[in-house]
Amino acid sequence: MSPSMKETSLETMEKKGEDVNGIMKKEQDMLFDPSEAPPFRINDIRAAIPKHCWVKNPWRSMSYVFRDAIVISALLAAALYFRSWFFWPFYWVAQGTMFWALFVLGHDCGHGSFSDNPILNNVMGHILHSTILVPYHGWRISHRTHHQNHGNVEKDESWVPMSEDLYNSLSSRTKFLRFKIPFPLFAYPVYLWHRSPGKTGSHFNPYSNLFAPQERKHIMTSTTCWIAMVVFLVYLSSVIGPSMTFKLYGVPYLIFVAWLDVVTYLHHHGYEQKLPWYRGKEWSYLRGGLTTIDRDYGIFNGIHHDIGTHVIHHLFPQIPHYHLVEAVSILNFWVNFRLLLKMFPSPSSKLETGCGADKSSETGDRKILPGAEEIRADSVSLNRESSVEHETRSLREQQRRDSILSDGSQPVFASQIRMSHFI
Repeated sequence: MSPSMKETSLETMEKKGEDVNGIMKKEQDMLFDPSEAPPFRINDIRAAIPKHCWVKNPWRSMSYVFRDAIVISALLAAALYFRSWFFWPFYWVAQGTMFWALFVLGHDCGHGSFSDNPILNNVMGHILHSTILVPYHGWRISHRTHHQNHGNVEKDESWVPMSEDLYNSLSSRTKFLRFKIPFPLFAYPVYLWHRSPGKTGSHFNPYSNLFAPQERKHIMTSTTCWIAMVVFLVYLSSVIGPSMTFKLYGVPYLIFVAWLDVVTYLHHHGYEQKLPWYRGKEWSYLRGGLTTIDRDYGIFNGIHHDIGTHVIHHLFPQIPHYHLVEAVSILNFWVNFRLLLKMFPSPSSKLETGCGADKSSETGDRKILPGAEEIRADSVSLNRESSVEHETRSLREQQRRDSILSDGSQPVFASQIRMSHFI
């Protein structure tokens, strides 16, 4: 999506008004400043999206369900036929990826982009999500909170930068499990039961503070469906044995969870140091949505229903997944002041994350946390810039960030924690 970086100096590129580190220059010597409001309105983008992109075709949506179900059934049949350790690793990765594809379709049901029929959406959502041990309504409601508050450091639901105080209050065990690979890759089931550190509530409890009183019946329904799936798995274990059940279902489930955690993290944290988190009056739905990131997953894009087109999805979750790619081209026309980062980290990439707290946190509305949630590539250049350009850009960005806080205070970061990130 983004054009390749040209092997020229940063200063030369800025004078020419060319793409600098994912920023399309509109004015000379003006870097994109995320602390300023976008030069357009969300209604401008909405009006430019072709009308057919908003049309939800239930038959087309169901065709993707049937496609995924056929692939899952074929993989299951192949595993039962071969039953060899040579085949199992392939089966686990492939089936886990297909579980992730089912999750995305259920996710569309939760947004109402599967069809215009709420009953069909909820029925299919329960079937798709319960099959992979996700409480449909419980997750749907918390995910709605995430979309309504994306980029808001105070109200967003998951993978939000921690304050320094919260980070320091965590036990050593919690820090280890939260930040040391591979444990964060499997955080999703824990999140469903206990949410993220610093938050309370459960996706299974109808009386959790996640839900309004009128939503309790929905949670009871979803939790009942989840329990029914657990009972089925227990019964299956009694028939074919726990070991075979784990190989057929348990390992693919773990692969699916890893997909979910990695993709969610990557869509809301970027190598770009210009992607902020907001608070208070500085936050808006549009500004928060523009802090999400598109990702290119290569051959997996079609398999998991183009979930990598994440910016347009966050701005307009009602658009069906099969229209997102077309809608992205419209979005790029408006967001030409910051071309969207689109990359898939290689196994040699490393994430360096920390927990940030703004000294002006009690009164400030703006929260720029580039150092707290930064993807750092030690052995690959994600934007294909030369090392000189990278160092120059980093220095310029540090100088720009130093001037952002209006009260003169500086961000304070807790200890940096390095994680090797892989898929």
